[in-house]
Amino acid sequence: MIIARSPLRITLGGGGTDLPSYYRDHEGFLIAAAIDKYVYVTVMRPFTPGIYLKYSQLEHVELAKDVLHPIIREAIQMLDFKTPQIEITTLADIPAGTGLGSSGSFTTALLKALYAHRRRLLHPGELAELACHIEIDRLGEPIGKQDQYIAAYGGLTCFTFNQDDTVEAKPLAVGMDTLFDLEDNLLLFFTGFSRSAGSILKDQNTRTQKNDDDMLNNLHFVKELGYRSQKALEEGNASLFGELMHEHWEHKKRRSGGMSNPQIDEWYELGMKNGAVGGKLVGAGGGGFLMFYASDRNKLRHAMAKAGLEEVRFRFDFEGTKVVLS
Repeated sequence: MIIARSPLRITLGGGGTDLPSYYRDHEGFLIAAAIDKYVYVTVMRPFTPGIYLKYSQLEHVELAKDVLHPIIREAIQMLDFKTPQIEITTLADIPAGTGLGSSGSFTTALLKALYAHRRRLLHPGELAELACHIEIDRLGEPIGKQDQYIAAYGGLTCFTFNQDDTVEAKPLAVGMDTLFDLEDNLLLFFTGFSRSAGSILKDQNTRTQKNDDDMLNNLHFVKELGYRSQKALEEGNASLFGELMHEHWEHKKRRSGGMSNPQIDEWYELGMKNGAVGGKLVGAGGGGFLMFYASDRNKLRHAMAKAGLEEVRFRFDFEGTKVVLS
């Protein structure tokens, strides 16, 4: 049995500039952080022929083309399993649709497990690019590359998305004091809303491809905020980073009417009045997790708990996608 795990992520700056519709013309940049919440994929060889899948559904088919799960189907076909005899099971610490990049984490964990099953090694960059190939090229999803790359690399990492589709990964040069500060004072609260990012990202894609001035200027500004966030964190100014998060959120909401809703806005204002320096919804928007940087985390926790929001505590993951049992 092979067990692979892949971390989920939070975005610290520049989110949205990792979509091909933007970076192929303007170059993208963002900072992402892997956290110690994981997607797990197990791969084993059953006693009888066929493909056995256990996720939110159960599948048993003979041929890869008949698999209903699109990512698993494309991965098996890409690796060219001619006479499949394989069982794949998936588990996750946090459900999909909550803005933490679970689809990219799942794809990297699946590929890592399948390649380990074939006794083949993958460099993090190669793993991330294969995952992007499946989701963006083969399945045509209107998504960016950040989720696959941060899941593969782990850590707190700066990514530059070049116009030629290559990606440069560089660790955020942050001191240990600032790292501990972020782990202590970045707080995640589940809004109770799960959503698909597809419609919001599709709208962003379409408007970017049409050179919509409002969308492009918004993304240019958010990219610049990413660079400013990098500078603030590398200089140890976590409080300024928190203020930049708030600025980011105000601009992010302007991209789409579906980015927020009155209830989320109310919770955000509650957080800002109770110990938060800044915050935003993690992911494409519309639901999932509210993330705050807090100057008074106990006051913020109390206010959010009173409002009925559950906190998910986390630490950063520095290992990326890995095989934990083989």
